Amino acid sequence: MAGTPLPESVELLDKLVAALKRRGVLVEEDIQRCQTQAERAKPETGARMVARAWLDPEFRTLMLRDGTAAAESFGVAMKGAPPLGVLEDTDRLHHLVVCTLCSCYPRAVIGYPPHWYKSAAYRARAVREPRAVLAEFGTVLPAGVQVRVVDSTADYRWMVLPTRPPGTEGWSEEELAAIVTRDCLVGVTLPQAEKRQAAA
Repeated sequence: MAGTPLPESVELLDKLVAALKRRGVLVEEDIQRCQTQAERAKPETGARMVARAWLDPEFRTLMLRDGTAAAESFGVAMKGAPPLGVLEDTDRLHHLVVCTLCSCYPRAVIGYPPHWYKSAAYRARAVREPRAVLAEFGTVLPAGVQVRVVDSTADYRWMVLPTRPPGTEGWSEEELAAIVTRDCLVGVTLPQAEKRQAAA
């Protein structure tokens, strides 16, 4: 959840909303719809999409071709939200999502970004030294794996489809979704089969 906004930020936002309403650009229903959408969004939805993609080749194809449509098939209201792109990891390629400008994040699908995602340190270091950043999250990739840093923007939001970890053969969609965390969906960590086994 986002922190408490500064009073001056609230005042500025109130003035902007009032001005947009006066000009007929925005109505109260739009605001309520966006707030409801933001409150419903949670990482578990993205995790379920990943688990479905691991099990269903047709859904995987849809997710990679049109992330927005894939999200809508899970009941996510994407109207008014930027398009969603999905980046597929492979044995040789790992994706790391960052917003170098501010905090653009696939909020419509997985909710509010964590504090560290918005920090200047993460935004700068993810580009300059992605492997060092990943290591701080406990993600150490083999030297032969390329790390591709992808900039999430106001025009296009990105999430990651990580590789399915070994040892998960025969798992249900629910069991697979349980090992896909928020951090996996932006590429700073990897799904770990051991976490589910330890919890069992």
